[in-house]
Amino acid sequence: MKAVEIKEGIYWTGAIDWAIRDFHGYETPRGTSYNNYLIMDEDITLVDTVKREFVEVMIKNIQGLTDPSKIKNVVVNHIENDHAAGIDTIMKLAPDATVYITEKGRKGLERFFDISRWKMKIVKTGDTLAIGKRTLLFIETPMLHWPDSMMTYVKEQKTLFSQDAFGQHIASEDRFDDEYVSCESISMLEDAVVDYYANIIMPFGGTVKTKIAEIGKLAPEIDMIAPVHGIIWRRDPQKVLRVYMDMAEGKSRLRAAIIYDTMWHSTEHMVMPISQGIKDEQIECKVIKLRATPTSVAIKEFWIARGCLIGTPTLNNSMFPSVAQFLTYLRGLRPRNRMAGAFGSYGWAGGAVRDCYEEFKKMGLELHEPGVQALYRPSPEDDAACYDFGRAFAKRLKEYHEKF
Repeated sequence: MKAVEIKEGIYWTGAIDWAIRDFHGYETPRGTSYNNYLIMDEDITLVDTVKREFVEVMIKNIQGLTDPSKIKNVVVNHIENDHAAGIDTIMKLAPDATVYITEKGRKGLERFFDISRWKMKIVKTGDTLAIGKRTLLFIETPMLHWPDSMMTYVKEQKTLFSQDAFGQHIASEDRFDDEYVSCESISMLEDAVVDYYANIIMPFGGTVKTKIAEIGKLAPEIDMIAPVHGIIWRRDPQKVLRVYMDMAEGKSRLRAAIIYDTMWHSTEHMVMPISQGIKDEQIECKVIKLRATPTSVAIKEFWIARGCLIGTPTLNNSMFPSVAQFLTYLRGLRPRNRMAGAFGSYGWAGGAVRDCYEEFKKMGLELHEPGVQALYRPSPEDDAACYDFGRAFAKRLKEYHEKF
């Protein structure tokens, strides 16, 4: 790829990662991109860098526009490795440049690089930087999604550089939402947004609401949102803001997810009558087997649904390992406004279903209990109990969903 002008004098100079499928444990079937931006003004300004493996690509893109030594300002919105790893290369090419960063960003950056000779300017919400025809406004966004995070707004061109927020893991030759939708679909783009939010932003729902309100006051006019991953929003940037607000409020569809794993297929056998009971109450049901599905996909399906049933066999008096791993990961994401129940099979002793409910309580989920269990291989009577369990869950889910 080469540099792409996204607004007059503002260029995307990032890189496309077509091959990545594991992003620090997060499945990325669509690949991803590392977006950074060069503003050509009286004081040439670079906003963020890229992942280490793609620094040469970024440099070539910048060289297609200017000599990197002419860069006067480097804005670091976020110090995570996939966005800040190239800054040491930039500072060697432009040693007189000034780095604009939050205080927590500076403290974090010095753990990665020798910044003792760099010119550093610590910024806070409301601080501005005049670079010629343009003025940059800085907005701190701590814990959205790291303590150092901030966003940068170009006042004159109503463009928000939003770091990780509003991004998606998509590798595409298309840079903009309208281009991507014309080749793919709006549903695919929205799915990527939900997937990203569910796996990365979910724990920070309260911060999302607060910061979107603050952004609305400080930057009331936004006609482009340029994140550090995926597609740039120019057709309707307000759309992704609305989607984030809905997700921050915990909104979801009246839908159920069954997320399970199985050892000798007994728990898997229970899935069929349970799902049939849910469907007979006219509620859509998505079934996910954990060892056959990336964790990030299971998390997304959990997030989309208002209610979830977890299925697990008992192993060593507790949950099956893949189920325990999933619930541990889910607990760290701090879900809210969801209902959960559990089912499973056991041999000489149970324990897995009990432990699932203990995890649900820790997460503050609405409980549908008691769960349903089967000894060894489910019998016809167990099948009937599972069916009734599914129907009862669906009926309660309708009532619970009405609260929102």
